[in-house]
Amino acid sequence: MKSSAEVLNAAAVAEKSWPAVLADLVKARLTGLVLLTTFVGFYLGERGAVNFLQMFHALFGTALVASGAAALNQLLEREYDAKMRRTASRPLPSGRLQPATVAIFGGVCSVAGLIYLALLVNLLTSVLGAVTLVSYLFIYTPLKRVTWTNTLVGAIPGALPPLMGWTAARNELGGEGWALFAILAFWQLPHFFAIAWMYRDDYAKAGFIMLPNVDADGSRTGQQAVVNTVALFAASLCPFFFKMAGTTYLVAAILLGAGFLFYAVQFSRQLTIVRARQLFLASIIYLPLLLTALVWDKVK
Repeated sequence: MKSSAEVLNAAAVAEKSWPAVLADLVKARLTGLVLLTTFVGFYLGERGAVNFLQMFHALFGTALVASGAAALNQLLEREYDAKMRRTASRPLPSGRLQPATVAIFGGVCSVAGLIYLALLVNLLTSVLGAVTLVSYLFIYTPLKRVTWTNTLVGAIPGALPPLMGWTAARNELGGEGWALFAILAFWQLPHFFAIAWMYRDDYAKAGFIMLPNVDADGSRTGQQAVVNTVALFAASLCPFFFKMAGTTYLVAAILLGAGFLFYAVQFSRQLTIVRARQLFLASIIYLPLLLTALVWDKVK
């Protein structure tokens, strides 16, 4: 007989509407974060009045690439997702969508997004989108079953969207754009180490190699969380020193960084699910507040 948990999960899957299935396929929350950071990069990159049409093109093209990448990632990992409780209800493991459908959807979205960016934004942004797509699907995704350093590698495609926003506005790379990249890269690491600690049994069951699964006492996991939060604190000060934002942002960055670091240290000292969840929640509060302060206090 099926366990009550399996029955409830099957019922929840059956009740999902098609919009909900599509949202799961494109990883709506993750894609939303991609678009938020792309917007911030574009807004900060604009030298004068915001070109809203160009901004729309940048966000729409990026949304297509991100949605395609999310679908193709699930296609590649469908067998592993089926083994994890937190991903078993995704469209492919649950049987709501077939692999061929997802492959066509993901491929069309990805290619269309790159072409859209190249034609209606600029070639540099499209190239960065291609780097994001390829590194996410063909480097980060397979590395998850090889080495825990996949988390470090995965921070690269995850941090490219704000740089894409910057290049969409300026059609050039610069220190300011790379500062935004660094903030997102270092933010992801404590964020994902917290997730990996909370779901380490799930990841192990699926055959994914995360740091908590090869770190018996958790000391390296805690150390990595703290070290990368310190690096994030330093990176978050760069927009002020690059004269992208003013004193209000600097104060916000220091206060938010200190708070985030507090929870990272607490996690490293007490490696419990409770502390990991607190660090995770701190990470999802920290980033929107930091980006809001950055946009609010942009130096004109």
